[in-house]
Amino acid sequence: MTGTRLITTSHGSHREAFTALDWVFFVCIGLIWGSSFLFMAIGLDAFHPGLVTLVRVLSGAGFMTLVARSYPTVIESEDRARIVMVSVTWVGLPMTMIPIAQQWIDSGVAGMLNGAAPIFTAILASILLRALPGRLQVAGLVIGLAGVVAIAAPAAGSDTSALVGVVLMVIVTISYAIAFNMVVPLTQRYGAVPVMTRILWLGTLMVLPFGLFGLTRSEFSWPSLAATVAAGLLGTGVAFILSGKLTSRVGATRSAFVTYLIPVVALILGVLFRNEQVSALAILGIGLVITGAILASRRET
Repeated sequence: MTGTRLITTSHGSHREAFTALDWVFFVCIGLIWGSSFLFMAIGLDAFHPGLVTLVRVLSGAGFMTLVARSYPTVIESEDRARIVMVSVTWVGLPMTMIPIAQQWIDSGVAGMLNGAAPIFTAILASILLRALPGRLQVAGLVIGLAGVVAIAAPAAGSDTSALVGVVLMVIVTISYAIAFNMVVPLTQRYGAVPVMTRILWLGTLMVLPFGLFGLTRSEFSWPSLAATVAAGLLGTGVAFILSGKLTSRVGATRSAFVTYLIPVVALILGVLFRNEQVSALAILGIGLVITGAILASRRET
C-alpha cells in the first residue's frame, strides 16, 4: 500500500483458507444483503427511490452510532479523504442507484447482477497490489464471471428499459470494487465499527437531497416503512460491521465474493414473496457463482 495515494488497499491479515468464523461472517452477510433487495422492492411499492435510500442509510447510521459508543477512535488526517471516498463509493453512489435500477429490473435480477463485484474488485486489487490473485481465486473469478453473464443475459436482452437497469447495476458493482479495496487498510488500522460509522453518516449527508426530493413524491405505507428500516438496520447496519471485519481478515478480493451469495437469496425471496420470474439460464448462473465463491474461500496461493 502506498500512503500518498488516495485509492489504496492491502492484503488481508488471514490469507489461509476460511475459518469457521470467516464462514459465519460470509454467510450472514450474504443472507442479509440478499434479503435487502426484497426489502427495498417492498419499500418502492409506496416510496420514491430517494426516500428508500435516505431511510435505509439513516437507519443504518443510527444503529451504528449506538454500537460505536464503545469504540472511540480518532481517524488520522491522511485517512479522512479515504473515508470520504469509501462513503461515496460504498454508500452515496450505489445506494442511490440501486433503487433507481430496481424500477426497471426485478429485485432478483438486481441481486444477481451484484455478483459482478468480485470481478472488478480483483482487477483493482491486482493493479494496486501489483500481484495477481491466487490460482483458486482466479478460477473462482472465471466461473463467477460465466455465472454473471448467464444471469444478466435474459434481462439485458429483453428490452431497453431492462438494459438501463442492468447498466446502472454494473456501475454500482464497479463502485463497490473501489470501496472493498480501500476499506481493507482502514479497518485494519481503526477497526470496522469506527470506520463504518463515519462512512454511513457521511453517506447520509450525500443522499439527503435525493431523499428529500423523494419525500415529496412518496405515499405513506407501514409495510414500505418497515421494510426499508429493516434494510437499513440489517443491510446497512449489522452487515456493514460484519463486512468490515471480514474484509480486514481475508482481503478485498475474497471478501467481495460474498456477493455471490446475494443472487441465491434474492432469487428465492423474489420468487416466494414477489412472484418474480427467473429464467433457467439465470438458475444455471447461480450454480456457477456459488462454485466460484467456494473456490475463492481457499488459501491464497
